[in-house]
Amino acid sequence: MKKYSLPKKKRLASNKRFKEILTQGNCVRNSVLILYVAENDCDYARLGVSIGKTHGNAVTRNHLKRLLREVFRLSQDRIPAGFDYLLMISCPKETAKNLTFEQIRNSFLGLIGSLLNNGKSSDI
Repeated sequence: MKKYSLPKKKRLASNKRFKEILTQGNCVRNSVLILYVAENDCDYARLGVSIGKTHGNAVTRNHLKRLLREVFRLSQDRIPAGFDYLLMISCPKETAKNLTFEQIRNSFLGLIGSLLNNGKSSDI
């Protein structure tokens, strides 16, 4: 498998798993993203993305999802394996429409850093 791939096994699609992460996962947020993290029984990280209809039409929401998946894909070497990550947009619709890859990447890596620095790295 390529180092920076994101095959289907690394993506979360089950509504049941999304709900489990929301109820039992740790949550951190900043002005751009909300990140929920929960342990999984795999030796790799998995990503779930949820963008509400309040953030625009289908084209806008799909664009945001692609950006979030790409940030995750290129950051896999910087995040702990063995966890499921659920990403959501926390900024208003007008701001979300204009988010860039760099803004999302910096926000995501900042959230991962805050999880690791808060002493939660043993159980994120």
